[in-house]
Amino acid sequence: MLLDDTSAEFNDFFERHYKELARLAHLLTGETDAADDIAADALVALWQRWDRLRKADHPLAYARGVVANIARERIRSTVRERRRIALFWSRSPETVEGPDVAAVLDVRAALVRLPFRKRACVVLRHAFDLSEKDTAAALGISVGTVKSQTSKGMAELEGILGARAVGDLVAGRRNR
Repeated sequence: MLLDDTSAEFNDFFERHYKELARLAHLLTGETDAADDIAADALVALWQRWDRLRKADHPLAYARGVVANIARERIRSTVRERRRIALFWSRSPETVEGPDVAAVLDVRAALVRLPFRKRACVVLRHAFDLSEKDTAAALGISVGTVKSQTSKGMAELEGILGARAVGDLVAGRRNR
C-alpha cells in the first residue's frame, strides 16, 4: 500500500507542476520542442528520488533546479555540437500558437541572447514571480548572485529591447 500512496503522491505532484516545469524549460532554452523532454527528464529524476524528496520542505524548488541543470547541459551540448561542425546558422522564427504576440516573441528572442545564469534569474524572478531566496534555491546560488544576475540580465534586456519594452514587461507582471 505504501507504494500506491507514493505513486499517487508523485502523480499529484506531476499533475500540478508539469506544465510549469515545461514552461520554465522553454523559457530557459528557447526551444519549444525541448521543453517537454526536459520537464519529463526532470520528473523522471525526481521519481527516482521521490522517497526522499517527498519529505523535503520544497520539492518544487528542487524540481526547478533539476530543470535548470538539464536545460544548462542541453545548451552546453548544443553549443559544443555547433562548434564541432563549425556551422553558424540562424534559427528560423518560432511558430506561434495561441495568444502570443510580436512583443512576446521579441522578449523570447532577447532572453535566448542572455547568458544562461542571467536568463535563469530573470525568468524565475519575473516570469515565475519567485522570490530571490526561492530563485537562489532553485539554481543553487546565493541570493546576492540572484540579485546581481537579475539586475545585469534586466539591463541587457533593456539594451536589446529598449527601456520602454522592459518597463512594460515588468509592469505587466505586476498587473497579473
